[in-house]
Amino acid sequence: MAAAKAATDTASMDIFLRGIWKENPVFVMLLGMCPVLAVTNSVINALAMGLATTGVLVLSSTIVSATRRVIPKQVRIASFILIIATFVTVVEYLIQAISLDIHKALGAFISLIVVNCVILGRAEAFASKNSVGKSMLDALSMGGGFTIACLSLGLVRELLGNGSVAGVRVLGERYEPWSVMALPGGAFFVLGAWLLLFNWMRERKAAKS
Repeated sequence: MAAAKAATDTASMDIFLRGIWKENPVFVMLLGMCPVLAVTNSVINALAMGLATTGVLVLSSTIVSATRRVIPKQVRIASFILIIATFVTVVEYLIQAISLDIHKALGAFISLIVVNCVILGRAEAFASKNSVGKSMLDALSMGGGFTIACLSLGLVRELLGNGSVAGVRVLGERYEPWSVMALPGGAFFVLGAWLLLFNWMRERKAAKS
């Protein structure tokens, strides 16, 4: 029994770490690029988008997994999109109730969570084939990896673009902001730098092992 429990714990840890590191949706699979590039001009916006996507991912994966034996195969994709759209609407209203400023900053990209490849991909590839517990863990993993990626871009872009982090100025009044970092073009530069670093770290770890 102890061996079985240890094996289960190891499997659960592997599932959780997969989305954070091995199969990070942004840095490895390059999914969900539209919101990552568009709304990560600040830490707050990046965190809000990451949490919103994670919330939709966890809720939709849970329902897809729970109903995987009920939904006919012929309409599974349409059903997945309907489930995801329902939770996107709920999350959008929650963001609007919590902060109108964040809702305005994220704009149409909240609604576009419906077509985020990360969410639909995990629903089809994992949640529709696994138990509720594993699906929730996988969703938390992928959502966590997506949020970390958004925050990585948001931190660098806000720091270099405004000299601040989460609205708090940290580089002093004499710092001259890089205005390009607040623009979508700056997101490509920062994403490229993070991809180089992330892949270098993965290759270095693989070489050591």
